[in-house]
Amino acid sequence: MDNSFLHSKKILLVDDEPDLLNMVSAILKDDGFQDITAVSTVREGLAAVRCGRPDLAVLDVMLPDGDGFALYRQIRNVSDMPVIFLTARDEASDKLAGLGLGADDYIVKPFMPQEFLLRVYAVLRRCFKDEAPLLKLDACTVDFSRAEVIKDGVTIPLTAKEYALLETLARNGGRIITTDALCEALWGDNPFGYENSLNAHVRRVREKIEADPSRPVSLITVKGLGYKLKTRT
Repeated sequence: MDNSFLHSKKILLVDDEPDLLNMVSAILKDDGFQDITAVSTVREGLAAVRCGRPDLAVLDVMLPDGDGFALYRQIRNVSDMPVIFLTARDEASDKLAGLGLGADDYIVKPFMPQEFLLRVYAVLRRCFKDEAPLLKLDACTVDFSRAEVIKDGVTIPLTAKEYALLETLARNGGRIITTDALCEALWGDNPFGYENSLNAHVRRVREKIEADPSRPVSLITVKGLGYKLKTRT
């Protein structure tokens, strides 16, 4: 899936750890995002929101001149952009507080770069709809706007989990997505124990998208790592 539509979005990072800011900025830039603002305080974050009008904010909870929750409330006075909390605090009360305020996601440090990107893409796709969500594979076309596969002139509906699986693989442009990351994308914060369920969903998706599901050429298993999706240009 072409991510250029999302890569044009402006992202604001607010964290008081320089190394983490540099790392997250590099993760985003390496993936194709270009317009990234990185600051370290509540004051700088609010100024960036007012001046730069970002499309997504990633906020640390603990900041030197306040906290991310307070910054979130101030942001809501001037913008309805999506917000992800990024923090080392893994207490349930903090997570509930952040989500209870209306935040779009909550990621706990340390995290895998791939997990971070999956969360960013998921939030952006919920908030900013691509106008041409068609995916061409070897034996079919996937219409994400209708959650359907068109193969040999026949329309085949996708379930919610099948849609999430294909969409997660598609938006990562042929890169390998680990089993853990796919389980995270499909089942949320506690993906452990879902590997057998993931395998079952992969089998069902192959039945819908492959000419020969026993010899897949689009949804490829990468032994010991996970899966990748090979698209047709």
